[in-house]
Amino acid sequence: MPTKPLNQKEVLIKTMQIKSVNTVIIGASAAGLACAAQLKRKNIDYVLLEREDHVAKAWRNHYDRLHLHTNKAASSLPFLKFPNQVGKYPSRLDVIAYLEQYCKELDLSPQFNTEVLKIKQEDSHWITETDQSMIKSKHVIICTGNTKIPKPYLKPGIESFSGKIMHSSNYKNGKSFEGQRVLVVGFGNSACEIAICLHEHGAIPAMSVRSAVNIIPRDVLGIPSLTIGVLQSKISPRLADKLNKPIIKLAIGNVRKLGLKQPDYGPIEQIVKHHKIPLLDIGTVKLIRDGEVKIYGDLVNISKNRIQFENNQSSDFDAIIVATGYSTGLEKIIDISENRLNDIRYSVKKRQHFGQANLFFCGYHVAPTGMLREIKIESKLIAEQIT
Repeated sequence: MPTKPLNQKEVLIKTMQIKSVNTVIIGASAAGLACAAQLKRKNIDYVLLEREDHVAKAWRNHYDRLHLHTNKAASSLPFLKFPNQVGKYPSRLDVIAYLEQYCKELDLSPQFNTEVLKIKQEDSHWITETDQSMIKSKHVIICTGNTKIPKPYLKPGIESFSGKIMHSSNYKNGKSFEGQRVLVVGFGNSACEIAICLHEHGAIPAMSVRSAVNIIPRDVLGIPSLTIGVLQSKISPRLADKLNKPIIKLAIGNVRKLGLKQPDYGPIEQIVKHHKIPLLDIGTVKLIRDGEVKIYGDLVNISKNRIQFENNQSSDFDAIIVATGYSTGLEKIIDISENRLNDIRYSVKKRQHFGQANLFFCGYHVAPTGMLREIKIESKLIAEQIT
């Protein structure tokens, strides 16, 4: 019986030579670079794979106005601090320059233009299939991040909207929206900073907020909220929220008076138990209070440029910017059970499944102490376990 001929991809894979290395690291942004630096210090051979032709892809794609919401003192990666001339809260361009400098000064050599197609376990090792080669390794560290694939936004009538619709991942600045009525969907840190940016460029922003929200000031009496989070990390989230409540109320006020709903748990509990970051306010609350940004509830229906919200509110808009988040896209390259997702969701110090089968995740954990600080801690622990 004649065998089925191989397609072009199957022929390419069949003719590939399998390389061997101790550890494969996937993704050359902050987490991947930190892991590579830690392994290099321990003389562990690795290969760092990156689909693009440069480091820090996500940071290059973010909107222009973006700054870290965590101060630079607590946001540097292992073995290299942010330069002195960088401000307290580094800009998007500052972060890109820092990661490029980090790669150069620590002599890291990512393998660029290499897309990972599949990762599978075979006996006691892993096979990483890329569009360039097959790599056999004892360990794999996945560092592709939480913001890989924009979540689709489907609402009744959205196809009839007569204006411009874009995901926040494609937003750069508000120049092209001057004079337009723009609806920002969502109330996360990106959504709120985009609303500020639109206002600064002469647009008329409004926000559609479906869920209850927690809001905290980025600084309290000049002290970064991140620093306070680190100091309180030893106590229970509920107690920390109780201690912080009077300060937050003084700084932010009653969010219900702004037309927002408030959950029955505080911001620290929101991070630890629900794995979602509260809004670190850098000016959005003032714009709402001053009437410069109007708040609507959940979007119900769209008819051309007319948008209907819950509570029978409606208004006309020229554009919609969807800032409702991302998915990891990990299911496209690896089969992951619900238990293995614990590797992504919980602190490395408490993970029951941390490093199970020599598979690690770095840069996915949402923590009140800041993502980059967690990456620094995680990369060290991963390198120690691999050693």
